[in-house]
Amino acid sequence: MRKFDWDSLQAFLAIARAGRLTVAAQQMGIDHSTLSRRVASLEASIGVQLFERRSVGFLLTPEGERLMTDAEAMESLALRINARLGDPSVGLTGTVRVGTPEGFGTYFLAPRIAKLTAVHPDLEIELVANPRTFSLSKREADIAVTMTRPSQGRVYAHMLNDYSLGVYASREYLDSHAPIAAFQDIFNHPWIGYVEDLMWSAELDYLSQISTSLTPTVRISNVISQAAAVSGGVGIGVLPCFIARTEPSLIRILPDEIALTRSYWLVSHADSRDVARVKLLADFIRAECSTSGSFWAG
Repeated sequence: MRKFDWDSLQAFLAIARAGRLTVAAQQMGIDHSTLSRRVASLEASIGVQLFERRSVGFLLTPEGERLMTDAEAMESLALRINARLGDPSVGLTGTVRVGTPEGFGTYFLAPRIAKLTAVHPDLEIELVANPRTFSLSKREADIAVTMTRPSQGRVYAHMLNDYSLGVYASREYLDSHAPIAAFQDIFNHPWIGYVEDLMWSAELDYLSQISTSLTPTVRISNVISQAAAVSGGVGIGVLPCFIARTEPSLIRILPDEIALTRSYWLVSHADSRDVARVKLLADFIRAECSTSGSFWAG
């Protein structure tokens, strides 16, 4: 049996996680033909087929599933060695990816990144602000901001902050529709909410917390588009106060009667949390959150 190298295993892991050759190649920063050759070389070296090539992408064979466990163990070991023995100054170069909910990433983190890049110009930051859960074990991100504390996996979680949410409508909408003076009045208006099967966290189920009788008329998959719909007069909806505050036309409805609170958590993987560039970004996010108390208030 011929020897295989660590580059081949990294290629294998990238394709296994991405499911598509072109996506994996982009993530690794290499040509897709090079990536394909590395995996073909790995399969030839160990004498088994690791992937089934289908129209939907690359699917792991049973042999590939077994190799995945060992390859991830080797990857974890390499990360730990790098964190322990690497030159700290070198750790502040390269790329670190943070996955966040779209509201946190867009309205809070993105405007503050310049503070970090000004001090560390060689550090490359990838901010993925999407309405989804990120798997750190699959290396979809180096750091993740979540709405709940993870209950499993080799991860560390740190509570960043609580934030307030309220019910909002546009000034134009309120001027042209029946008044909302009491709680019962909210049932006479169209609501904007989440697409139920695309609700990536149970913490997003705001309407049932207000009343189990509320059903959205318009369902939208992300909070930024929901805010735009509320601002455009489509109806009323629950929004984080830190987002609603950026749109002057929005007015909070019944703030004393309807007030919700959620939390953000910072999560890092046990194998990479001490890598210098990962730790730097995690510490930066924690520090920014700790000094921005009024940002999260109602």
